[in-house]
Amino acid sequence: MRIFKFTKSLDFMKLKIPALVFSTFLVLGSLFSLFTQGLNLGLDFTGGTVIEVQFQQPADLLKVRGALAGNGFADAQVAYFGTSQDVMIRIAPRADLNQKAIGEQILTTLNTVAETPVTVRKVDVVGSSVGEELKEDGFLAVLAALVGILIYVAARFEWRFSVGAVASLLHDVIVTMGLFSVFQLEFDLTVLAAILALIGYSINDTIVVFDRIREMFRKMRDATVDETVNEAITSTLSRTTMTSLTTALTLIVLFFMGGAMIHGFATALLFGIAIGTYSSIYMASSIAVILGASREDLMPTVIEKEGEGTPSV
Repeated sequence: MRIFKFTKSLDFMKLKIPALVFSTFLVLGSLFSLFTQGLNLGLDFTGGTVIEVQFQQPADLLKVRGALAGNGFADAQVAYFGTSQDVMIRIAPRADLNQKAIGEQILTTLNTVAETPVTVRKVDVVGSSVGEELKEDGFLAVLAALVGILIYVAARFEWRFSVGAVASLLHDVIVTMGLFSVFQLEFDLTVLAAILALIGYSINDTIVVFDRIREMFRKMRDATVDETVNEAITSTLSRTTMTSLTTALTLIVLFFMGGAMIHGFATALLFGIAIGTYSSIYMASSIAVILGASREDLMPTVIEKEGEGTPSV
């Protein structure tokens, strides 16, 4: 039994032009911010030092941050990982300090606020060249995913639907990255992973809608293209709504209880799911319709058997 059931087809295609105009403004605004402000790249991409330490008692992050700021590390990122006794500290590259000696300086600083000696579990130094390589690999991963989806949708449906699907995915990726650029949220490897997960999530919704459009083209032979697409989107709306809500609930729990290390991942997916649901409903199908998608494009080709149509003697 469906919780949300729509007895009447909703007229989504009536708003296809306003929706595309709105999306165009979102994309242009996001690109403007990305080219002017850029992304606030995390240490995964810029390089720096990552130090993992263990306290004997639960660590007070406010005291830790205060001690680090008082000793010249005001830009240090401090967060729990695992338990409240395990703390991860990230230090951006510093030209005035020996990166390999930073671990000892941090340990000395932490021992001034800890009641018992602090243990250093790991010190990793990430070079800038590694960060550049990660940026390049991340861009190639997103590009490969989009190209693969373009080929898959074109083979399964038709090129107009393929263009609509990829344009919708590009819209989701650019607008989500634009959010991180506008608010200067940290963009690290977990956010990049969220972007890739968003591509998979969004294309799944889009494929479900396209499958239903093909099914409705076969059932509603006397309906217009807009009427058929409206009926297809309406019939999948309850599924789309429930999937988005249940996924969002999980991500909200991750955001508030998963710790600072997972905030970027949860933020990117939460916003991405919202914008991806919107684009699956309005963007992908609307672009296919505007490009001239029709019933004939998705109907199976009728192949005449040998001898058919030949008059008998």
